[in-house]
This record gives sequence, C-alpha cells and structure tokens, in this order.
Amino acid sequence: MLADEIQDAEAVTAGDVRAEYEAALARVVETEGVDAVAEASGVDAERLAALVDGEFVELTVEETAGVFAVSDDWPDAEGLLLEVRDNLMLQMSSAVMDVESLASGLDDQFDPKEIQQKIEGRQPMTLDEYARIYRHIASENPY
Repeated sequence: MLADEIQDAEAVTAGDVRAEYEAALARVVETEGVDAVAEASGVDAERLAALVDGEFVELTVEETAGVFAVSDDWPDAEGLLLEVRDNLMLQMSSAVMDVESLASGLDDQFDPKEIQQKIEGRQPMTLDEYARIYRHIASENPY
C-alpha cells in the first residue's frame, strides 16, 4: 500500500494520497478491532477510533506500519518500513533526484538533511509528510 506506484501523480494531490492511506488504515482497524490494533501496534485506541470515524489523525510512518502489520494482508511492521524506505530511494534514483532537489520541489519546507534523515528512518516522518514526499517523487519520475 505505502509503496504502491502512484499511477498519475499529476491527477492527485498529496492529500488524496494520504486519504487513500488513511482509508486503508481505517479498514484494517474496522476489521481487526480498535482495541486489538491498539494493543498490537502501540497506537492509542482513541486515535484509532478517530481514524475510523474519518477524523484527521497524525500518524507516523512507523505507527502506520504497525497498524498495517496487525492484518494478515500486510507484512510485519519492520518489513513494511524497509520496503517503504527502499522504494523511496529507488524512486528518487529513477527520477534522478537527490535530497536537495526534493527539498526544492517541496518548496523548501524541509531542509535536505531533514529529508534524508526521514527517508532513512533516523527521524520520524508523519504519514502526511510521506504522502507529500512520495507524491512529489512520483510526479518527477518519468518511468
């Protein structure tokens, strides 16, 4: 889910991408149950219930992976995180994009070092930040 290709990056916004991720997360929580997901993922039950209710809930990519990992449909959290990080770096390579050009493409809302640390998992990345970064990379990738 998080590493799925964005088919037409020009036709969607980062908000659309994030909403798709949130809908998939809500389906997992609805299927598995708020309490079970909270216990297994470490994400607060109130935040998960709000997510199911369609409210905006700020989640990190790590928390997102933990929620997805509760479902048998997804890999374990660590495997999903590795896939997400590898995919970001591969997509950047395909787009011939470094962290400086990525920062510039995101209107310098992040500095290049911060982006690099987020991609490598040395600094937390929110799901919203991930959607913005991933959508921008997809929009610059000709392949």
